Amino acid sequence: MMKYSAARWVAGVLVAIACVLAAYMAYVNLGSDPITAETIGYSERPGNAMEVTFSVSRDDDRKAAVCIVRTRVRSGDEGGRKEVLVPPGNDGQPLRTVIKSTSRPVTANVFGCSYSVPEYLSRG
Repeated sequence: MMKYSAARWVAGVLVAIACVLAAYMAYVNLGSDPITAETIGYSERPGNAMEVTFSVSRDDDRKAAVCIVRTRVRSGDEGGRKEVLVPPGNDGQPLRTVIKSTSRPVTANVFGCSYSVPEYLSRG
């Protein structure tokens, strides 16, 4: 009888460990992003260019970030992209940039953002 309850206890511990690991993996993979961006608007500019206005929310607005903003042409292909520096303390304030496109752009969006700011953007 003793061996049966020890085996049951060990099985219970293993199930508990598996549940904790599953919860951690769900939190890491499905939790909220540390940086989110929203495209506010865009307008066509002369010379196959587009001005894009967007806002960024971060979990830590003391850190600089970079966002990749892109245009799309009529076929749906990417027409141009640009890395935009989001300076510290700029959380939620609209940012604007102009992107040159390979042909006439029809839409624009923020592809994604990261705290991994390239060196060329972080130089004064």
